[in-house]
Amino acid sequence: MPPPPPLLLLTVLVFAAARPGCEFERNPAGECHRPPAADSVTCVDLQLRTCSDAAYNHTTFPTLLQHRSWEVVEASSEYILLSVLHQLLEGQCNPDLRLLGCAVLAPRCEGGRVRRPCRHICEGLREACQPAFDAIDMAWPYFLDCHRYFTSEDEGCYDPLEKLRGGLEADEALPSGLPPTFIRFSHHSYAQMVRVLRRTASRCAHVARIYSIGRSFDGRELLVIEFSSRPGQHELMEPEVKLIGNIHGNEVAGREMLIYLAQYLCSEYLLGNPRIQRLLNTTRIHLLPSMNPDGYEVAAAEGAGYNGWTSGRQNAQNLDLNRNFPDLTSEYYRLAETRGARSDHIPIPQHYWWGKVAPETKAIMKWMQTIPFVLSASLHGGDLVVSYPFDFSKHPQEEKMFSPTPDEKMFKLLSRAYADVHPMMMDRSENRCGGNFLKRGSIINGADWYSFTGGMSDFNYLHTNCFEITVELGCVKFPPEEALYTLWQHNKESLLNFVETVHRGIKGVVMDKFGKPVKNARILVKGIRHDITTAPDGDYWRLLPPGTHIVIAQAPGYTKVIKKVILPARMKRAGRVDFILQPLGVGPRNFLHGLPRTGPHDPLGGASSLGEATEPDPLRARRQPSADGSKPWWWSYFTSLSTHRPRWLLKY
Repeated sequence: MPPPPPLLLLTVLVFAAARPGCEFERNPAGECHRPPAADSVTCVDLQLRTCSDAAYNHTTFPTLLQHRSWEVVEASSEYILLSVLHQLLEGQCNPDLRLLGCAVLAPRCEGGRVRRPCRHICEGLREACQPAFDAIDMAWPYFLDCHRYFTSEDEGCYDPLEKLRGGLEADEALPSGLPPTFIRFSHHSYAQMVRVLRRTASRCAHVARIYSIGRSFDGRELLVIEFSSRPGQHELMEPEVKLIGNIHGNEVAGREMLIYLAQYLCSEYLLGNPRIQRLLNTTRIHLLPSMNPDGYEVAAAEGAGYNGWTSGRQNAQNLDLNRNFPDLTSEYYRLAETRGARSDHIPIPQHYWWGKVAPETKAIMKWMQTIPFVLSASLHGGDLVVSYPFDFSKHPQEEKMFSPTPDEKMFKLLSRAYADVHPMMMDRSENRCGGNFLKRGSIINGADWYSFTGGMSDFNYLHTNCFEITVELGCVKFPPEEALYTLWQHNKESLLNFVETVHRGIKGVVMDKFGKPVKNARILVKGIRHDITTAPDGDYWRLLPPGTHIVIAQAPGYTKVIKKVILPARMKRAGRVDFILQPLGVGPRNFLHGLPRTGPHDPLGGASSLGEATEPDPLRARRQPSADGSKPWWWSYFTSLSTHRPRWLLKY
C-alpha cells in the first residue's frame, strides 16, 4: 500500500490531536484515570468521614480516580467498600487498608502539589491481606493497584500509615540520671508499651527484634519482641518458646510482667549475666505482652482498683479470646476411642470457620503455623495457680473432672517449674490468694478446676507440637501500680525457670541416608499417644520427663527407626538423639500414620510449618460461584447502595 498523501496525513494528525486517547490506564469501568498534573493544584479540606483519621488534612479535585466532588466520592462503590471493609474482613488488615484506600480516593495535597503514597507500603499490605480477600471470594480492589496509583520513595512518596506509627518509634527519654538498665514499674498504655519494646530492641539489636503478628479488631498491632542469638531466624535445634500476656484485656499483670521481662533480658545480657547470655544463645524467646490491647483500653479507662471483674475482658467484638479457638478437645476424645486413629495434630474442623473468629485469634494461629514452638505460657489474673491441659472435661456435662493429656507427667513437671520457685505459690497459708490450691502444690489440671471449650492451651497441644500452660498471677486482675514491683519479684525467677525447661527431654535431627533433612517425620514415644513432627530443617524437640523411653522416628517412604533413651532425673539439658531413615524397598508403601491431612485452601493464608495443612475454609467453599452464575454473598449489599456495580470486585 503506498504512503498517504501529505495533506491526508496532516488531517489525520490534527484529528488525533483534537480527540486525544487515554495516555494512562483505564479503570475496569472503561474510564480514563489521569492523575492530577504535576504543576500547582488547589488544596481543599479533607471532609470524608471514613478518612477522618488520615495522616493529612488537605486533598484536591479531581482525585486520582477522577472524582470531581465530595458527593461523587461518597456515592462511589470504591468509597462504600472502604467504609465496610472492616466488617467484610472481620477486622483483618484494619485500619491499614482503609487508610491506603483513602490515599487514593482523597490524595494528599501539600503546598499546591499532590503527593502519592508509597508503593512498598501497598505491596506489603497486599501480600499480608490477600488471603483475607480470597477467603470471601473478593478480587483485590483495582484502585489499590500498587503500580498504578502508588510511587517510589525516590519520587517523594509518603507513608499513608504514618499516623498509626505516630509516636511509637520515638524514643521515650528516661528521667535524668537514671541508667539505661532502669525498669519503670508502672502500668503502660499501648503507646508506652510499644515505645519501651522498641527502645529495648534497639539497645539489644544484636539479640532482639520487634515484629508484628497482626492487628487487633480496632487496628492495634500485636507486637512481639524476640530474643535469640540470631533474631529473625530459626536455628537448627534451637527450641522456640512463646509467652503471651493479656489475652483477657482486664487481666493486666501478665502484660506488665512481659514488658519488664523484655527489659530485664536485654539489660542482663549486656551486663554479662552468664545465665541470661546462655539462655538467649541457646533459646529463641518470643514475648507477646498484649494479645488483647483493645480490651486493655476498656479496662484501663476504669483504672486500677475500679475495674470490674469483666470490664475489658473481651476483645472489641465482645469475644472471649480464650474461648475463641477451635474445640479440638472434643474431637480428641472421639478419636481416642478409635483404635489406631491419630489423636495429635488434629486439623481445624470446617464448621469452626462458620462462626465469628477474632482477628487476634487468627493472628495467633497463623503465628503458630509459621514458627515451630515447643513451649508456651499464657499469663492471666484472678487467682494464684498454674493450670495445664486439658481444660475441657472428657465428659462435657461434668464442670469439674480430672481430664489429663497423654503427657500428664510432663505437664505437671512444667507447671511445677513455675510454681515451685514462686514464693507466694509456695506460701503455706491457706488463707492467702490461691490458698485452696496449696494441697495440690499450686498446680491443677484445667478441667479439674473448671471445664471450658475453645481454650488456647488445648489448641496448642492438639494442633501443633507446642505444650502450653496457663499461669494465674494473682487474685487482683488490675493491680494498683504500687503492687507491680512486688509482682515482678515474685514472678521473675518463675518465668526464667519455666523458659529453661524447654531444654528438657530430647532433641535431634531426622535425615535420610544422604544427610538430607526429612521434614514432617513423626517422633513417637512408646506409652505416650501423642506424636510430634519435625520442622522443615528436619530438627525436632520432644519434651519428656526423666526415665527410660522407647523413641521411634518414621516418615512416609522410609523404614522406621527405634531407639532406647535414658533421661537421668538431674539432667538439665536435652539429650541429642538423631535418626537416619532408610528408604523402603520397591513395592506398596503401607504407611498410614505419616500421611498428612491436606486441604485445598488454608484460611490462615499459608501452609503449616509443621506439615499439617488446615481444612479448607467453609466460607470459601460456600461462596464459590454456582453453576447458574450467582454472585458472592456480599454482592447484593453493594448493588443496593450504589448505582455503580463494582464488577471489579468479582473474581469470576
